[in-house]
Amino acid sequence: MNEFWRLPVNVSSYGGDIDGMFMLIAWVITIVFFAVEILLVWFLFRYRARPGRKAAYMHGNSRMEVLWTGATALIVLFIGVISRGLWLDIKDPLRFPEPGLQLIVSAKQFEWNTTYPGADGQLGTADDFIRRNQMHVPVNVPVRITLVSEDVIHSFYLPELRLKQDAVPGMQIPAWFEATQTGEFTVGCAELCGLQHYRMKGTLTVLSADQFNAWNAQQVAAAGAAPGTTPALAAPVMNNEAAGSPVVAAASHAH
Repeated sequence: MNEFWRLPVNVSSYGGDIDGMFMLIAWVITIVFFAVEILLVWFLFRYRARPGRKAAYMHGNSRMEVLWTGATALIVLFIGVISRGLWLDIKDPLRFPEPGLQLIVSAKQFEWNTTYPGADGQLGTADDFIRRNQMHVPVNVPVRITLVSEDVIHSFYLPELRLKQDAVPGMQIPAWFEATQTGEFTVGCAELCGLQHYRMKGTLTVLSADQFNAWNAQQVAAAGAAPGTTPALAAPVMNNEAAGSPVVAAASHAH
């Protein structure tokens, strides 16, 4: 079905629910569109000009106006009600899953900078390291990001992860995703943010747990930290037992 609607490949834990909601709305719009066009063609035929027939003014039909306005309101209300739970699961920080990795993503004209915790496993300390236009995450692990912007409004966009969230100057906006397969995917900006907006593009690399551990160890070592203290996905840390640790065992999030 994604091929029919030309949606990007879905590699998100909540992508299927979003795609289902999208397709429901798309089908409703499609049905309404064809119904309106069929009625329009019928009206053109039914009320076409004929010899000896004179046009007459008609004020309207209150019953029909109430019916189509009421039907539209009910459809919009129905979609709003059934999508509320999904919206809260994705947007409400109180309903985010326990993160296996926490990152800070800083937007600026025209790049994405990702801040990783260093050897101490805590963000906001001296051993943090930053990667420009690169984001590496483990597969099947919830990743919580804090979005900030240094200049104008940007929009953090992961089409394959079904995530789009604005980054607003002066605000720290939380978001999360969980990749369900490894590979390389696009990090884009979905907000017109300046003349070089089209160049604001990075790469999301989703790795296996072992690959991520190896990559993370290399980055921490390159940043001048002791490799032996690098937080590992294999270490079973549950329920925030390691305060501030951004990495949780991959096995604890296996589906």
